[in-house]
Amino acid sequence: MSQKSNALLMVISAPSGGGKTTVCEKMLGANPNITRAITCTTRPARDGEQDGVDYYFLPAQDFLRRVQAGNFLEHATVYGNSYGTLKSEVLGKLRSGKDVLLTVDVQGAAAIRTQAESDPELERALVEVFLTPESLTVLEQRLRKRGKDAPDAIKRRLAVARQEIAQWKHFDYLLISTSIAEDFRRMQAIYLAEKIRQSRSLPPDI
Repeated sequence: MSQKSNALLMVISAPSGGGKTTVCEKMLGANPNITRAITCTTRPARDGEQDGVDYYFLPAQDFLRRVQAGNFLEHATVYGNSYGTLKSEVLGKLRSGKDVLLTVDVQGAAAIRTQAESDPELERALVEVFLTPESLTVLEQRLRKRGKDAPDAIKRRLAVARQEIAQWKHFDYLLISTSIAEDFRRMQAIYLAEKIRQSRSLPPDI
């Protein structure tokens, strides 16, 4: 990747129910140059999932070996299964000129931020967006309306969300979620502005 490449690594975090999945699907659909990074996981493939398309499905021992070798930008274990984003996966796409979209939790974003501090290539590409409703009350309404969780589970999600939202100041952008259309419009504005940021632009020929 050249010194003035404008390829982006867009990292989007949000509390559960914050709307990040919908916004990311719309960004991928509207921008042919944006691709998602394929995540590694130790969980078994579900019906219809393909290795190298939906996930890279790795045995637990292989995943651990990659962790120890420092191959991951970020990784976490959720409900007994491990997930991680390979540095080579992200850099390979950036170097080919593709913009990469990653949805991770605030711990994952922090891990990527730390790696970018010592890697000029990642630092130049990284753009971090935190997406959240205006209050925990609105988030609770969304979770209840979604109808996927029992009341106790919603309480747990809200407790986690409170801690996650407190991390907003570490991100480049804070996007207060309102409607799907407005969230997408503002995410698209961030994307387009970052593509023409001075630090990523070639100088005019004068």
